[in-house]
Amino acid sequence: MTNQPPSKKILNDQAAGNITRGEELAYEIRIEQVMVNRPLTVQPEMSMRNALDSFRTSRISGAPVVDAKGDLAGVISMEDLIVCLLASDMDAPVSKYMTTKVITVKSTDPVVEALKLFVTKGIGRLPVVNRDGIMVGVLTKGDITRGLLKALQHEYQTEEVRRYRASHLFEDIESDRSSLILRYTIQARDFTRGGAASSNIKRALLRLGANPQIARRTGIAVYEAEINLIIHTTNGGIIRVEIEPHQISIDAYDDGPGIPDVGLALKPGYSTATEEIRELGFGAGMGLVNISRCVDVMKLESVVGKGTRLRLKIYLADQSMGEGHSQMHRGETK
Repeated sequence: MTNQPPSKKILNDQAAGNITRGEELAYEIRIEQVMVNRPLTVQPEMSMRNALDSFRTSRISGAPVVDAKGDLAGVISMEDLIVCLLASDMDAPVSKYMTTKVITVKSTDPVVEALKLFVTKGIGRLPVVNRDGIMVGVLTKGDITRGLLKALQHEYQTEEVRRYRASHLFEDIESDRSSLILRYTIQARDFTRGGAASSNIKRALLRLGANPQIARRTGIAVYEAEINLIIHTTNGGIIRVEIEPHQISIDAYDDGPGIPDVGLALKPGYSTATEEIRELGFGAGMGLVNISRCVDVMKLESVVGKGTRLRLKIYLADQSMGEGHSQMHRGETK
């Protein structure tokens, strides 16, 4: 009996709805929208006993440690307090037990970047800093959950699709093959606008009448490709999306520096991001994994010193697009 490789199934709403609206929102909502703006902080010279009292009163399990100048000096957690308690050292200063190598996120980052850090680093809270590196808040997984639930309660997606639907775009167009091409230039290290291309593409799909599942999958795949161009390229790159009646083709490419080992790059957790990029909260090595989950075809090509090209395809079922799909389909003959 020979082993047959498993066939790749097309991901759709019927396949257990693998990409949920909550996951999609994690790419849309910024950390500043869900973080705690004025968190409890402790001082390095405070005793561990007093820190425990503060935790008990505020019903929290950790806090940033801020020095007299207002700079972030570390993080103290309930785990640190337990270690201190077992050592019968509760009168020791917080500075003795706090974690000094602090991982932070930026307030303008999407929530998904914080989620990646929670998973890969196994931490319970993340201090949030602004563009100048000044701490402006604290984020926990609970804050993200509450923020996503609040956003879902104010869901306006159906109304937006109805208002901006662009199915008339392909009316009265006759051609052998009709398609819509969207092209975006991505700048290297431009984290401020990271995610803009994916948001615009997803919005365009919804306005064309694509079902939410297709828009979610495309948006997430493009977001991860976009962030890779921002992190790993020297001169940025291009994202090109072609929308056709039967498929969506995504092409992300750049002119360097290239990937030495493509096979290794496809493994979960592998990343060539610099320490500087990691400190910004990016480069967890999950981008290509997330992309492969959302697309039906993924092909990564790279030449060291010349550049990298990522080709993706998402196949569309007959009902994946609304009236816009019908108009495009009537314009295509084979």
